[in-house]
Amino acid sequence: MRYLLFQGVSLLFFLIGCFGDSGSRPLKWLVFEGMNGAGQGKHMVLISGDEEYRSEEALSQLGKILSEHHGFKCTVLFAQKPETPGLIDPDFRENIPGLEALRDADLMIIATRFRALPDGQMREIDDYLTSGRPVVGLRTATHAFRFPADSKWAHYSFDYSGEKSAWHNGFGELVLGTSWISHHGWHKKESTRGIPVENHEINNGIGEGAIWGPSDVYGVKLPQPGDSRAVVLGQVLAGMNKGDPPIGPGPYEKAPKYGQHPGFHKNDPMMPLAWTKSYQLPGGRKGKVFATTMGASTDLEEAGTRRMIVNGVYWCLGLPVPAGGSKVDIVGSFNPTAYGFKKKGYWEAQKLSVESFAD
Repeated sequence: MRYLLFQGVSLLFFLIGCFGDSGSRPLKWLVFEGMNGAGQGKHMVLISGDEEYRSEEALSQLGKILSEHHGFKCTVLFAQKPETPGLIDPDFRENIPGLEALRDADLMIIATRFRALPDGQMREIDDYLTSGRPVVGLRTATHAFRFPADSKWAHYSFDYSGEKSAWHNGFGELVLGTSWISHHGWHKKESTRGIPVENHEINNGIGEGAIWGPSDVYGVKLPQPGDSRAVVLGQVLAGMNKGDPPIGPGPYEKAPKYGQHPGFHKNDPMMPLAWTKSYQLPGGRKGKVFATTMGASTDLEEAGTRRMIVNGVYWCLGLPVPAGGSKVDIVGSFNPTAYGFKKKGYWEAQKLSVESFAD
């Protein structure tokens, strides 16, 4: 996979990001330069940073697919400690360098979890959202941020309940349509099959049973707010294999709090798995959203899951989705690791470099 240098913000930003301010530091982010395709001339920023679902793996591969097969310029950002630039540390919640790239971005793809970013980085995100440009939210983006109550960015928090009423439940609810609710399926015991629910272009080229992932179905806010439109539903399966049958009615050994009553059925009704909607920050412009509660790196092993996301990118940008679905062949090597939290000190010992995802 060709790695090219980013030219769209400023030479200084470019040099510091690619080589460090001394000219000897490692890469802090990646840029995959768009080749031929419908996305030529458009720039998207993919923001990773979660402790559990390996967004650094998922978004690096997604950036390669969008660049190589579709022509988008893709800047991929990563969580890292300021004192160890270029080394990915998903457990460090206070720094994702390179967010200045949002200034000329046509699309933001976000897959963060409980971040508390510094003021300058949050201003880049807030400016982007105020402009009304489109957003794709994956998995833990429903609870993308968590700030102390006295922070100027507290309203972005997944559980915000303060005086800014439009921001109730934070970025997740205002922008994506739901904050964190629950593991609707039994985490690590009941996997997910996506069921397309209507003839929507996001479902182009996606056959029956093609969307699957070992991550579980999330609970989402019901009824979905505003103009939200579910395009894929999440069927809870009775096991962790693609061919497992859907789970039947309870009682269940493991159920979310709202399902601990007689007659609860995890698949009746099924939770929305992917949906479209609009968003608008107070004082900002209106924008488009595609959101899905899938997005673990292992979810992206399935072509149908990748196609749903890439089709959603096309929809967000107002590009016609190919009738047979978008091309989503894996680019380079992709060996995603199982999701799960790591023990303290794991990432320091791992020394996982941003540069390792360049090819």
